[in-house]
Formats: sequence, C-alpha cells, structure tokens
Amino acid sequence: MFWKFDLNTTSHVDKLLDKEHVTLQELMDEDDILQECKAQNQKLLDFLCRQQCMEELVNLITQDPPLDMEEKVRFKYPNTACELLTCDVPQISDRLGGDESLLNLLYDFLDQEPPLNPLLASFFSKTIGNLIARKTEQVIMFLKKKDKFISLVLKHMGTSALMDLLLRLVSCVEPAGLRQEVLHWLNEEKIIQRLVELIHPSQDEDRQSNASQALCDIVRLGRDQGSQLQETLEQDPLLTALESQDCVEQLLKNMFYEDQTESCLVSGTQVLLALLEPRRAGTEGLVDSFSQGLERSYAVRSSVLHGIEPWLKDFHQLLLNPPKKKAILTTIGVLEEPLGNARLHGARLMAALLHTNTPSINQELCRLNTMDLLLDLFFKYTWNNFLHFQVELCIAAILSHSAPEERAEASGSESRVEPMHGSRNGNGKVETPQPVASLPENMMVTHLFQKCCLVQRILEAWEANDHTQFFFGTRSCCISQAALKLPILLP
Repeated sequence: MFWKFDLNTTSHVDKLLDKEHVTLQELMDEDDILQECKAQNQKLLDFLCRQQCMEELVNLITQDPPLDMEEKVRFKYPNTACELLTCDVPQISDRLGGDESLLNLLYDFLDQEPPLNPLLASFFSKTIGNLIARKTEQVIMFLKKKDKFISLVLKHMGTSALMDLLLRLVSCVEPAGLRQEVLHWLNEEKIIQRLVELIHPSQDEDRQSNASQALCDIVRLGRDQGSQLQETLEQDPLLTALESQDCVEQLLKNMFYEDQTESCLVSGTQVLLALLEPRRAGTEGLVDSFSQGLERSYAVRSSVLHGIEPWLKDFHQLLLNPPKKKAILTTIGVLEEPLGNARLHGARLMAALLHTNTPSINQELCRLNTMDLLLDLFFKYTWNNFLHFQVELCIAAILSHSAPEERAEASGSESRVEPMHGSRNGNGKVETPQPVASLPENMMVTHLFQKCCLVQRILEAWEANDHTQFFFGTRSCCISQAALKLPILLP
C-alpha cells in the first residue's frame, strides 16, 4: 500500500534554487532549509557560501532587526541565520573561518557600547564558539591579532553570552598544546586580574555576577583538565594566577571596600569557595582514607589560605553587621532583619575553612569567637534551613578533626592542606604558623563545647520547645526545628 506514494519528491528549497533571482530571505522562509543544509544539499551550500549570502547571514546575527517588524518574526531570520552558520557543515565553517573579511564583520559586533542585545549576543557567541571548535587555529590567530578583543569582551561582561565565549576559549581549544598557548595568551592579557577588578562595588551587579561565575568556572575547568592530563607537567597559568596570594588579597580588598554591597560580597565569596573547593590529591590510599573515616582528603593551596586569613575579622564583622536589607513578609510573619545572602555565604566560607583544619585559621576563629556567633544566628533564624545546613557542616568539620594518634598516622600519607610557609598578620608582618603537632589537640572541639556551650544551648532550646508546646498544644515550635538538627552530630 505504501508504493502508491511518491517518496522522491523534490524539496521546495530545490525548486526555489532553480529560480533565476532567488533571494536568501525566500530560502529562509522555507521550514526545511536547515534540514537540507545538514543533509549537505550541494546546490544550497553553493548558494549560501556566496560572498553576498555569507555577509548577509553575518549581518543578520550582528545587527538589530528593524523595530517596525512584527515582534514574533523580528528575530526569525537572525535565529535561522545562526542555525545555518553553526550547523557543523564543513563547507560553511571553512568559508566563514577562512575569510578574514567575514571574521572582521563578525568581530565588529563587539565594537559598540553596552548593553548588547542579549539575543544577538547569544547568536554571536554561538557562532564564534563553533568556529573556535571547528577552525581553531585560524580563529585563534585572528583573535590574537585584535589588540582590543579581551578588553571588548570584558567591557560586555554584563552580557552572559560573552562570559560563555570567554569560557569557550579556556575549555574548547584542542589539541592540548594549542590550548596551553591560548591560556598563556589570556594570562599575558591579565584576564584573571581584570576579572577580579570587575568584582567591585562600583560595577553593576550583572558584571560582578558574570565575572564571578567565569572565575569559578576557570578554577573548576583548570582542575578538571589537570586531573585528566596528569602527564602534563606544565601548570595552568590562569589557575596559578587565581590561586596566588596577591590575587586572593585583591579580591578581598574589593569585597570589603568602603561601600560594601551584598552583590559584591556574594560574588567574591563564591570565587573563594571555588578556590577552597576540595579536590582529590590522588587515588593512593583512598580505601584506607574511607576506612578511617577521612572521606575527604584533599589539597588546598596554602596561598589561598594565606590570603584569606587576615580578613577573617572582616567576615566575622559581616556576620554581625551585614549590608542593610528591608523587612520581608514570610509565611510566618514579617522578618524585620532578614539573614541575607551575604551572611549565608559568610557561613558557607566558615564551613569550608573549618574543613581545611588549618591551625592558624582555627586559632583566629577561636579568638574571634566566630562559632558562637554562628550558633547565635542558628537559633535566631530558626526557619532558615540553608543557614542551619552550613552551621551543621561547621560542627561536623570540627568534630571530625583527627585525634593525636590518628593525625600522626595520616601525616605520612595525605594531608588536607598544603604546608603553610608563613602568613601576614594585620600589620603586614610575616608570621610562621605552628605545625599541627604543636597545637593544643582538638582546640576547636574544646572551644565548641566549653566556650560556645553547644550542649547547654541545645538543651535550653529543647526546654523552650517543651514550654511552647505546653501552651500551644499540637502547634509545633520553630525552635524545635533548629534544635533537633544538632544532637545527631554529637559523638
């Protein structure tokens, strides 16, 4: 029954191409043009690769369409043009990547004042990204000749598509030798330091957020590449720059600038958390680590810890006095003083630092009495599960600090933190921290139970819950929601 149908019909695209003066717009009106292109319809590809058609396609994805067009079709042609230019057909990629005049036409999109049209920016980023993957050497050479390229990308960092383009340069270049060459080029352009400069209260929130996300991704990409290519002896220059003490200190100076803003504090803390994010140092002794309860034996750069340590007092002050926020209406009433994202990220950072079990940092946190402050917040914001989780992590990290005999056994194999060679105090003087073995054992544990009175506070909260339930019957008390979380962590 199927043979009565003629399955060899000629497509509308072929019929249009037979016309003498067919236009690109007429072809783009056809629904199957992309399918025909991917099927490598030679007649269609020859038409699209004409100089005039290629220029028109590039103009469609880089120039704002007329405002008088109907909204639903205004970006129809730019979208189709982008799909055609990035459909992974070698003939189109070769034509676009091998013609410097077309690349210049594409590049000119960056040379305008922000903000960029976000949709066109996504088309531009996708097209350049595809060329970086397909015509790597030609496109990299072209971009390196453009002195303003990095400056223009950073100028438009408020547009997320440009952040994506930067990350494509970091992650999508192959082979490894060429990738390392690109990383060195970006490092010579001081891309890390310039991204850190964007995390500043004077910048708008979008630029700060995208710069922070780019730095976090550079950390993770660098570490992933390093673990996959262990035979490569050369370090990732971008990761090395970002992990340097100078870079960490500059980031913190920007965060705690005179006019502190929540967006800057949050964006900067996210970068610090990425730098403190644990990464496995190796697989040797992995089974033994798990059997001893040391589930996370990782290395953290001492330079990062050196950079953060002098600013612990500022984070403590942030937990005390965050940027002012307006009262908010919640399901349990009006919250006059919201916890805020800045304080939540401060708690996250404390949990990450406590997990490193760095002696000098532990001493400073004990001196500042930061854990007591975190417990104050824990019981004050009884419905904030995000905060509760971070305080639980802090307590779990403290309780997991190894006993003397366990530490002696572990010191010969893996360590949580690289050896610290000295840190700067508040006066800029270099101080050498004490080795782990010379510190009072379980200092943070003693501080938690004696100074912070953890057990007493839990019992007081429990009694307050019983008292409230006595007066309100079956109504549950918010205090119990917080207090019930902590006892399970006690030994």
